[in-house]
Amino acid sequence: MPRPAIFLDRDDTLIENGSLPPEAFAARHHGDLCDPAWVRPLPGAIEACRRLARAGFALIVVSNQGLVARGHGTIDQVEATNDAMRRLFVDDQRRGLLAAIYYCPFHPIGRVPAFTREHTWRKPAPGMLLAAAAAFDIDLPRSWAIGDKPRDLESGRRAGVPDSNLLLVSAAFDLAAAADRILAASPSQ
Repeated sequence: MPRPAIFLDRDDTLIENGSLPPEAFAARHHGDLCDPAWVRPLPGAIEACRRLARAGFALIVVSNQGLVARGHGTIDQVEATNDAMRRLFVDDQRRGLLAAIYYCPFHPIGRVPAFTREHTWRKPAPGMLLAAAAAFDIDLPRSWAIGDKPRDLESGRRAGVPDSNLLLVSAAFDLAAAADRILAASPSQ
């Protein structure tokens, strides 16, 4: 039976990025996080994910990682960073909370030819969400999309997530507040 998902952006939704010091990015563009040593969950993010998972939502990360196309990091570095996040986002029994992590290494303006192009997975396109919905039997009309950029929400909208289930996080409305709103709107899964 299809179940709902929470589609989560990675940087500045689950883990710190914009607030990290310049040394977190070495010689890369500020924001191109691909060093697992700098993975820092945002305050309250792990507990918010625990609450959402207990409520029956599949937690699926969908993240643009155009730094690969720009030559600021490799697929291996992105995957190592994602693995560090997986190790932190666990339940009380140390089981992983994240059902899957999807990322798009493509960008239309890049230096690495294999990744320099537009792609259906690059947000605001819905490709990552649609791939996850097919792989995990996700009920998109009952799902939610959460991110810190309008493109995160537009991706959800294009995939079929209702407008009422698109949440933009910020310093004033973090993932814990988003979880409160979702759980209040979805008392029984």
